[in-house]
Amino acid sequence: MNSDLLTPEFLAKIEQLELTSRKVLAGRMKGERRSARKGFSTEFADHRGYVTGDDLRFIDWNILIRLDRLFIKLFEEEEDLHFHLMIDTSKSMDFGEPTKFLHAKRIAAALAYIGLVNLDRVMVSPFSETLSTPLPPARGRKSALRVFDGISNLSIACGSNLEAACKSFAIRNPGKGIVVLISDLMDKNGFEAGLKYLIAKQMDVYVIHLLAAEEVDPPVMGDLQLVDAEDGDVAEITVSAPLIARYKKTLETFCTYARDYCTQRGIGYLFTTNQAPFETLVLKYLRERGLVR
Repeated sequence: MNSDLLTPEFLAKIEQLELTSRKVLAGRMKGERRSARKGFSTEFADHRGYVTGDDLRFIDWNILIRLDRLFIKLFEEEEDLHFHLMIDTSKSMDFGEPTKFLHAKRIAAALAYIGLVNLDRVMVSPFSETLSTPLPPARGRKSALRVFDGISNLSIACGSNLEAACKSFAIRNPGKGIVVLISDLMDKNGFEAGLKYLIAKQMDVYVIHLLAAEEVDPPVMGDLQLVDAEDGDVAEITVSAPLIARYKKTLETFCTYARDYCTQRGIGYLFTTNQAPFETLVLKYLRERGLVR
């Protein structure tokens, strides 16, 4: 399997991983993930309409013959995990070498693949000033290339409004599940209101806070004109050692606040940069945060 984002060697390394939820989620379709609820895995519960990506093994052929419509059998015992990836496509993500945006897409592709090989329902939602059109839901290894292509083809949009994006996400996605937000959290209106919408959905929420190494340790000195990538605001500054020290302290305070805000509300938080070893991020740090095992 080829991908512009991930190598076959790396895909082989994450083949045996699976996504984990810290909450008991309601099952929606018979799958391979065992639910914490008691009962029998063959205990029929209900039907729902077929959507692209559903496992054909669970189509009710009797209904198809009678009604000429596709329905999926639902079972009580097994758990169909809904896994959502929210990817920040605002202009501030188009920074660094490699860009934060490219790094975010690689992280998303890796997590999507882990979900797909475990038959989880994977949904990718890009956002900037609002929530953009999501990629079609996918399930199963056969959907991996389609998901990779969809993530690879995402492009930078405009400014950021995390509150509007998360509000739209919460309205569009009534079910429970896991949601991973990959963003630099650079929103002039703050990130708190947006995250509250996700918390209110009782989802298992994770934030991957992604900055560029050039933002953490700016390699600049002297007179500069700074232009905000999202709203065009201009500032004339003279970069000196004391100013860099104040900047680093302010950034550290912001990241600490983001971490504390998330952890105090049950949100998994991971800070990383575009220069952090990618395999270590997925194979070690995301395991330590309990997102994968």
